[in-house]
Amino acid sequence: MRSSAKKSPDKRPKPPAQPAEMPLGTLNYLFIAIGTAVIALSYAGMYLEKAVDGFFSLTVAPVTLASAYLFILFAIFYRPRGKRS
Repeated sequence: MRSSAKKSPDKRPKPPAQPAEMPLGTLNYLFIAIGTAVIALSYAGMYLEKAVDGFFSLTVAPVTLASAYLFILFAIFYRPRGKRS
């Protein structure tokens, strides 16, 4: 039979808790907001044109949407030069 020996609690003092650092900075959120606004405006432009085969729906909107989504990805992964860790 095994004896149920309890482990003694750790007697070392715990270091003071540091506040968690936000993973994204203000510039990241600004870039994300700009990309989201471009996406919303592009969809609004397609809605206002009301033509499936219109110039905006076939040429401008796809390029604008793809570039805005890529810009949001860039905004998520962007780190300022001084904040590399």
